[in-house]
Amino acid sequence: MVLGGMGVLAAALSACGSDPDRRCVDRDSHDYINGYKIVADKNCKSGSSSSYGKGRKTTGKTKSTNADWYYDADVSGGYADNGTFSRSEAVDRGGFGCSGSGSSGG
Repeated sequence: MVLGGMGVLAAALSACGSDPDRRCVDRDSHDYINGYKIVADKNCKSGSSSSYGKGRKTTGKTKSTNADWYYDADVSGGYADNGTFSRSEAVDRGGFGCSGSGSSGG
């Protein structure tokens, strides 16, 4: 069992540099019970924050989508909830302190 535990630890430590799970959501669609409505990834830029689709014209109508990446969320029925819009906060939530490793309090 020691080898199995070491494999899990190695996988967790190597995950430190990887991106957290993310979903592209419409910030203006928040529902108190369900969370944010998930929209197509093309509405979010690859950066950490965007409003890519805002004001884009579609067949004569203005389609307003305040889309942004929502990290480390619970996903259910086309909605994402209990996550964060901060990528660095999502990494910190991983429990291994990736962003703060190497610093000593003092």
